[in-house]
Amino acid sequence: MRNARELQEHLAWLDTFTPLALGVLSVASGIYTYLGVSGLLERTGALSFLAAVAYSVAVSVAIFVFWSYVLKLLPAMTRAGGRIGLFLATAIGCVAIVAMSSWLNAAALAGSAAVEQHLATTVQDYQRALERANTNAVSAQSLGRDVERARISFEDLSAQEASGELSGISGQGAVYRLLRQKSEELAALETQIGAQTEPIAAAFETGNGILSRMRELIAEQGPVETRSIAFSEQSVRLAGVIATLRQLSVAPLVSRAAEDLRAAVVLPELDGGSAAARSAQDATIRSVLEAIDRRAASLGEAAQQVLDLPPPEETTYTAISTADAVIRYAGDFVPSWAGAIAIDLLPGVLVMILAVTQGAIRGNRRELTLEQTMTLSDLEAAMRALRRIETAQMQGAEALVHAPRPPAAEAAVPTTRAPDPDAPAVPATQPPDPAAPGAAGAPGDRPRAAE
Repeated sequence: MRNARELQEHLAWLDTFTPLALGVLSVASGIYTYLGVSGLLERTGALSFLAAVAYSVAVSVAIFVFWSYVLKLLPAMTRAGGRIGLFLATAIGCVAIVAMSSWLNAAALAGSAAVEQHLATTVQDYQRALERANTNAVSAQSLGRDVERARISFEDLSAQEASGELSGISGQGAVYRLLRQKSEELAALETQIGAQTEPIAAAFETGNGILSRMRELIAEQGPVETRSIAFSEQSVRLAGVIATLRQLSVAPLVSRAAEDLRAAVVLPELDGGSAAARSAQDATIRSVLEAIDRRAASLGEAAQQVLDLPPPEETTYTAISTADAVIRYAGDFVPSWAGAIAIDLLPGVLVMILAVTQGAIRGNRRELTLEQTMTLSDLEAAMRALRRIETAQMQGAEALVHAPRPPAAEAAVPTTRAPDPDAPAVPATQPPDPAAPGAAGAPGDRPRAAE
């Protein structure tokens, strides 16, 4: 009993400032909710200000009223059904509070940081896309070595034909002209590939400079909205650089050139002085065509390997609000989310504390008897009630004593009543025995009339 009274005294003392503490938490949540709503509203002006204030005030009142109900009713519930019902209602209310307030509080706490995180993630995406585009372009430049090797092989063959080592006819005949034709095509292709080296390097350098500027915008001080605008401009420039790098890749050009090397062959007229010489030239030309096919297939395979490389991902910067950024990157801002939710749901801990305390009080009282639980004030109240009952009984007895008595003659005459058929049979009255105790005339007996 002493423990139960001590707990009750503690609860009575805590009740003196619990509403004030709950009001402070509600107001704090309303302030952060106002900041979150202000970041969502695109318009500025009196109407937007009033809308944000009205929403934040509604949130503060809802939180205060909700937790006031729960703090008073849930700990007082003794039956399991009522407690389960209130638990469900409390859970639904907590979800509603998180939906209407907590995420806005998180936006106010970490909104700018979340937007900066979005900018940093976008920079990483652009950097990967730039590096991929540059890698593909540089890989395509490596095809120049394959083209150079093919050109050199055709030039060597033409030199051998000029000395008569291939067809047996020295000079610049039909076979020589065919070999020079293909070596010149490959030389032109090699020149085109080499001309792309400097533009690729310049584009990649420009892209890195844009990335550096975008990182500077992330790290700069000032409103994140202003920096986001400049960031968007730089992202457009960088997207153009990435598209340029994709266009500078010579892999498609080499692939088409390999097809043309095989298909576009202009056969020269055989100019041998005799039929045997012309037959030798024809056989040599067929061998050269087979060599051209092999070289074309080799170049085509090399170009296709470059074309099969994964292309750079399509990256586009999209402006995002603080609330959306907090939700998208919630995993990076767990402390902010925890603080935003705790400021709204902290009274739930108080509810559990009160429920446990009230249960302990009821448990202590349940183990005691009525005599053990009776206090001095209860005893005094019981004694006062007993005195009132005794006084009422004494007044009733005095009223019976002082009531008027009927005359003796009338009292001796019996009243004749009709017999009750349902009444039990009563034996006939016998005359009193003078010797029996209590008979009329016996010593010490009172008259029956007096009785």
